[in-house]
Amino acid sequence: MTDRPTTPSTVEKGGAGVEGLSLLLCENPLPPLDEAVAAARAELPRSNHYTEPYSAPLRDLLAERAGVPVEHLHVNAGSELILRQLFDRFGQQVHLLTPTYPLFPEIAERYTETRLRPDEAFQFDLRDLSVPDGTTLVTLVNPNNPNGAALDTAVLPDLLAAHPDTRFLVDEAFVDFVDGSVVHLVPEYENLLVTRTLSKAHSLAGFRVGYAVLPEAVAADLNASNDAYPLARPSQAAAIATLEHEDRIRERVQRLRSWARDLAADLRALGVRTFPSETYFFLADVAPHDAGDLTAALAERGIHLKPLDDDRLGPGYVRVTTGRPAENERLVTALGDLL
Repeated sequence: MTDRPTTPSTVEKGGAGVEGLSLLLCENPLPPLDEAVAAARAELPRSNHYTEPYSAPLRDLLAERAGVPVEHLHVNAGSELILRQLFDRFGQQVHLLTPTYPLFPEIAERYTETRLRPDEAFQFDLRDLSVPDGTTLVTLVNPNNPNGAALDTAVLPDLLAAHPDTRFLVDEAFVDFVDGSVVHLVPEYENLLVTRTLSKAHSLAGFRVGYAVLPEAVAADLNASNDAYPLARPSQAAAIATLEHEDRIRERVQRLRSWARDLAADLRALGVRTFPSETYFFLADVAPHDAGDLTAALAERGIHLKPLDDDRLGPGYVRVTTGRPAENERLVTALGDLL
């Protein structure tokens, strides 16, 4: 059992002050759709007015797309805020699949973990999940961050039924890159919580639009406990405009995955071990080199990657996020020189 760190981590916080090519934060290298930018710009002159309570037009659209009643939806300024509030309510004893999104061990009061193994390519079969006694919240990231592998969620209903007193939080930040969203199960199970964001596939990280599909009582609690006007008018408009062009988002998803596959192949040609991913980021092992030293040397060249800093895995692990092809070529050239 591990307790919450006394010093909060900043490993996934903000990109301000980083100059050059930043691949630190799993940001989408593609900008927002033109339609989203135009919609946001059109709302600027009306920014003296609040949005509709609870961002009703966006909330209605998200509920329609998720196929659930709108009473199950909570919208807020980024999914991290929602995650923090869910952990405050239910995170007394958390079980994690690690390595995971580093926010989770930071905000859990206490946690246990199931380790994902490099010799199994960081893949995990949920049928093998053992939930420790006393667990209040199991957190599943699908696809997982930092490695980008997907979970087969077909077994999730069995887990929900077998552990009715334990809540299961499925973080679907990157679910647009796989088949397997579980939002449709939420109305059937009082112990299922799903968080999602428009920061990743939809390129709206700076607009701060997150949402959750939750049991009705939990959604009502979050709606009552937060600002009734959670989004700025430009953010709400950009989100709606983007969701109205999901066909374009799907095309961009395929482009991003292709760029990431090509980048991983280029790194393997340099002798770097890479692990399978469904997203636009992946884990790489640069051993026998130290990832901290290597990323520091890259930073001197204006290229910023995130070393994993996981002592149990070893010093060689780094998360690599794709840029655009020309940016990836710059990264590969720099790595070739350093390696």
